[in-house]
Amino acid sequence: MPLQRKANNNNRFAKQGQNPKANKKHAKAASASSIPPPRSSMAVAMAMASQGLMTSSWQEERKAATIERLWQQFFSDPSQWWDTRFIKRNLKYPDFKHKYGKKALWIDNRFNPPWVHARLAAMVNCQQQERGRSSDSIVRMEQLWQEFFSDPSQWWDNRFINKKSSNYPDFEHKSTHEGLWIDGWLNPPWIEGKMAIITSGQLQSDARIRSRAPDSFCNDNLSKLCQEGRLKEALHVLELMLKQNTQAPINTYVVLLKGCAKRKALAEAKQVHTLIIQSGLDSDIFLGNTLVDMYAKCGSVLNARKVFNTMPQHNVFSWTAIISAYADHGQGEEAINLFQQMQQTGIAPDKVTFVVVLKACARTAALEQGKQLHSDIIKCGIESDVVIGNTLINMYAKCDCIKHARQVFNKMSERNVVSWNAMIAGYAQNGLGKEGLGLYEQMKQAGVQPNNVTYGILLKSCASSAALNHGKQLHSDIIRSGFEPDVVVGNTLVDMYAKCGCLEDARQVFNKMIEKDVVSWSAMIAGYVQNGLGKEALALYEQMKNEGVQPNSVTYVILLTSCASIAGLEQGKQLHSDIIRSCCESDVIVGNALVDMYAKCGCIEHARKVFNEMIERDVVSWNSMIAGYAKCGCIDDALELFNNMNERNVVSWSAIIAGYAQNGLGEEALALYDQMKQEGVLPNNVTYVILLNACASIAAVKRGKQLHTDIIRSGFQQDVTVGNTLVDMYVKCGCIEHAHEVFNNMNERDVVSWSTMIAAYAQNGLGKEAMSLYEQMRQEGVQPNSVTYVILLKTCASNLALEWGRQLHLDVIRSGCKSDVSVGTTLVDMYAKCGCIEHACRVFNNMHERDVLSWNVMISGHAQQGLGREALTLLEGMQSEGMIPNAITYVSVLSACSHCGLVDEGRHLFDSMFEDYGVIPTMDHYACIVDLLGRAGCLADAEDFINRMPMQPNVVVWRTLLGAAQHHGHVEIGRHAFDCVMKVEPENDAAYVLLSNTYAAVGQDG
Repeated sequence: MPLQRKANNNNRFAKQGQNPKANKKHAKAASASSIPPPRSSMAVAMAMASQGLMTSSWQEERKAATIERLWQQFFSDPSQWWDTRFIKRNLKYPDFKHKYGKKALWIDNRFNPPWVHARLAAMVNCQQQERGRSSDSIVRMEQLWQEFFSDPSQWWDNRFINKKSSNYPDFEHKSTHEGLWIDGWLNPPWIEGKMAIITSGQLQSDARIRSRAPDSFCNDNLSKLCQEGRLKEALHVLELMLKQNTQAPINTYVVLLKGCAKRKALAEAKQVHTLIIQSGLDSDIFLGNTLVDMYAKCGSVLNARKVFNTMPQHNVFSWTAIISAYADHGQGEEAINLFQQMQQTGIAPDKVTFVVVLKACARTAALEQGKQLHSDIIKCGIESDVVIGNTLINMYAKCDCIKHARQVFNKMSERNVVSWNAMIAGYAQNGLGKEGLGLYEQMKQAGVQPNNVTYGILLKSCASSAALNHGKQLHSDIIRSGFEPDVVVGNTLVDMYAKCGCLEDARQVFNKMIEKDVVSWSAMIAGYVQNGLGKEALALYEQMKNEGVQPNSVTYVILLTSCASIAGLEQGKQLHSDIIRSCCESDVIVGNALVDMYAKCGCIEHARKVFNEMIERDVVSWNSMIAGYAKCGCIDDALELFNNMNERNVVSWSAIIAGYAQNGLGEEALALYDQMKQEGVLPNNVTYVILLNACASIAAVKRGKQLHTDIIRSGFQQDVTVGNTLVDMYVKCGCIEHAHEVFNNMNERDVVSWSTMIAAYAQNGLGKEAMSLYEQMRQEGVQPNSVTYVILLKTCASNLALEWGRQLHLDVIRSGCKSDVSVGTTLVDMYAKCGCIEHACRVFNNMHERDVLSWNVMISGHAQQGLGREALTLLEGMQSEGMIPNAITYVSVLSACSHCGLVDEGRHLFDSMFEDYGVIPTMDHYACIVDLLGRAGCLADAEDFINRMPMQPNVVVWRTLLGAAQHHGHVEIGRHAFDCVMKVEPENDAAYVLLSNTYAAVGQDG
């Protein structure tokens, strides 16, 4: 232990007249004579032979080489070694011992190299001041013993607390940490007589130690043991005292109880409690109060209450202790009830009591009781107390009564940094970040210096509201105030930048942090996960392990979420192994995250295995497993698990309802909703979103309207997500007017709301209305996103509205969305469909990132414009960039070949598409080849191609052949194609028209 080591150090220096700095100085002085370089094994062997020590044992040769290296380390820096020559108990104890390792050296070791004695002699010559060492040390030792006997209470007595070794001092000074040994080599001769007096219990015979307080001396030693966490040894000392019929004072028990509370050592605490009862001190009110407080801090509220109930009398401290026990363990209502009982007994609360009860009101949002307490505080005349004021602010803020909190703040005659922090935190908790930042500016103007807590609160507020500019300003203030090295502030900065989407800034702060704890690493990993960079998160986790930082349960939950989001099953399995090794598997939150990860990765068997092996399961565990089964389509298993749940909450119901809805069983999902209401479980906003989506999927507008009514009754109509889903449900059920009514009645509308309504107009052919709503959206200050622009550009493409499209293109550039691949692809499609292939090419070439869809749109655009050769060139360019064509790519290219008469190229592409890229031809590809051959006049080849198809041709294929027969006036093939169309689709009017036109083309009457 550090205390022991320091004691040993000082005593050795006292005895030897040495100190580390002197040793270092002597080492430098002695460096004039060079230390021999390390010798080879052969050289060592020769040296041993010259001393008559040569043996045939190779092990001894290696040992000699090792010892020589140790001596070289010693002479290079003697300050790193303890000089134990003058406190050796026997010959086995080393002369020099390394301070930070297990290395040891003996001067008379037979394996020492021959130059050691000469080097030691040189070092002694350089340490001239050491000549008077013994006499000086004897004088100092006598002074220390005199100090000890004059006031023993200033010394730790280590004799009865399991001395580690003979080198551990018997007595150690509490301030200087100097040590004394009863059998010390430098002790004056009169020590034995004095110690005999102490041993025989004749302390009063010596005036110098008459002032010694035995109780205090005992308590000091027990206190030291408790501080070091050696509770069992402290208990052993107390038990020995009691066995010798020595009554331990009350303070002794208090010391032990406080030690148990600090270490949360419930088992040892119960042993002390038993000893108190056996000693007959259990009726003491002071001990009773300490027991209540101790049990509360050890997490045993039940035992605390038992002690409180058995106490013969209570004072204000007793009541405050038990109220605090309940308040600190999340039982605020019971804490408030106990406070009311306290008042009924006539015991007046003090400041601490009020603070404890106010915190209980804050945790339970008990506003009325908090107001009553405020009135009591005013009556007691302690409203001006700064601690009371701070707690009142916190209570009102937690109860969403920010106006009352500000009133208390404004009336405070004295405000400290905690007061300002409480008010700023109140604003932040109530979503009033701007007001909190304004108060921060007032705080600085008032001359109050913000601390790390202030900056933590403000940065969290910026993170929750994505207020990046304010966050950067705070960062500047943090640097100026010198709080940047603070690890808590650094962690909050990383979190703020990550939540604002500025990962580069977050990583820069993270890299600059001098000290990084597990929270720092977890915050940076969470930043990557939140921004969809799962691979980067896992890479940082590996770096974290390499730097020796042990992840905690929070880290593992974040990483498992990342694996679930990227379907990284292998990484998830590796994490599972790490979790088992770190003993975090028993953590219920980690177990839930493992179940969720395996389920989302489609490995439902592994998820169920983890679920079955969980030592502790909560309702989240069951919900995660149900959701996993539902996601994998195992509805029966999900329902069985749901029915076996002892406790089902709204999340459980939502999970099973979502399972049915996601698997196309909308009616069953709605039936479960009815059952849920019958069992008295109230739906939440998530439940309603799931149900509205179920109604949309089966076009159940009547049930959707009933849900709308339930939503209004439950007060969720103003929830923006529920409102958006209602609009979407009405749109998909074809009720545009109802959708528009819901949209207009929404108090809050986000970009999703506007995009949903714009899409509703666009999908129903109301392009003008969609564009008009877009203009209204911008006028209200809502910034469109990439989804909005994609919807509008598709509207322009379908309506051939080139001017609207060009205006949108300018808006896209101004908004910074032009780099979005989906927006770029839709722009290309819009220009191509509007006939502006040059503009389409320009947009395509300027795209920083292109996917398969981008290439497909570009090839299709050229095909529509009859630019077959250019389409083939684009296909080659796509392949050269490593992009793999898909089925849609080949449909576009084959269509281009068909329009341009490139028969050979088209047939070659069709024959190679499966061999080159594994694309299996579909009915669309066969129709393209029939069209290609038909346009080229190869009708017989087209008919033969159809007859050789591996699947039954559909109406489109036969109608394509019929169209080619009409174009080329081939009645026989046309008639055959018509008959085949009639077999598949007898009421196809287009086929009659095509056949009639075929006969007319050759002058025949059909």
